[in-house]
Amino acid sequence: MLAALVVGGAGLLLYDVAAVRADRRAMAWRRELADGLATRPLDDTWVVVGAAVAAVLGVWLLVLAATPGLREILPMRREHADVRAGLDREAAALALRDRAMEVSGVQSAKVRVRRSKAAVKAVSHFRDLDEVRADVESALTAGVDELGLAHPPAVTVRVARPPRKG
Repeated sequence: MLAALVVGGAGLLLYDVAAVRADRRAMAWRRELADGLATRPLDDTWVVVGAAVAAVLGVWLLVLAATPGLREILPMRREHADVRAGLDREAAALALRDRAMEVSGVQSAKVRVRRSKAAVKAVSHFRDLDEVRADVESALTAGVDELGLAHPPAVTVRVARPPRKG
């Protein structure tokens, strides 16, 4: 939401600057803001408060940019109020890949788990592709349920034949 608001404000400002460069008048809000900033002294209370808020916001954004966060951790369901758990995305992908490999006819499988989606690419060397896809989807749906995630990802499965040799 904040990013959309910033992009919208920057677009409005860019439009106004382009309009001024095209020999049109600046928007009224920009003229009033420029006049207000030009007439207020730098030691005015509101100027100092605005500068302090901008500085604190900038430091906060720099700290957020420098910290990695928990993007690699998928939150799990909370069975007890005071216990929080998470599952690494690579571990979830490995568990789902193992489930896909148990399906008859699957030669290899690659799984990529994101926050809201688990993408599976399987290679089937025998059996009908639609049957393999249905079996892999049912196995992975059960596997996602067993992971116990708070927000289970949607599973998308693609099944193909192995490439021809030589």
